[in-house]
Amino acid sequence: MARTAEITRQTKETDITVKLNLDGTGEAKLDCPIGFLVHMLNTFARHGLFDLEVKARGDLEVDQHHLVEDIGIVLGQCFAKALGDKRGIRRTGSCLFPMDETLARAAVDISGRAYLVFDPQLSGIPLVSAGPVSGASSFQIDTVEDFWQGFSNAAGLTFHLDILRGRSDHHKIEALFKAAARAMREACEYDKRSLDLIPSTKGVLA
Repeated sequence: MARTAEITRQTKETDITVKLNLDGTGEAKLDCPIGFLVHMLNTFARHGLFDLEVKARGDLEVDQHHLVEDIGIVLGQCFAKALGDKRGIRRTGSCLFPMDETLARAAVDISGRAYLVFDPQLSGIPLVSAGPVSGASSFQIDTVEDFWQGFSNAAGLTFHLDILRGRSDHHKIEALFKAAARAMREACEYDKRSLDLIPSTKGVLA
């Protein structure tokens, strides 16, 4: 049975629709006004082999916080819906991901208990790039934690995301997204030895 989900979240701050296929090929169709986040979501889809569609608008005249966090929430909700009762999955996954001078570590447990440990070693200084309209655009890197907090809460995950070493904030954030994607891919995969079992002594993961 296909493990897919589509969820729309509309508030006074954001309007977001996410479609997810857990068993995809890494295809991404992303319509979001924050260029760096588009880059990260594309990376997440490719390394997790998740097919992902995102259409997102938000109150960027305020700042990027609402939109980034809410995309994390809706993506997490899609994972929870697509996984269903989590029968047959491996449940846990981990990855050490090197990106040049940076080494990222991700470990996840699809436990039903939301908990995030986040140690990205970021500077807090926004990333600035060339922009098509004003000549420059920036990404508020403090919102990366908001994204993963929203994602972990909505999906019901215990997630540990750490940077072990690194210099570039861009590399640190990207390596974390890649490590997280590969950890999620491993955790969501079916375990052929226990396809009919929910991977918990409780008999339920909720």
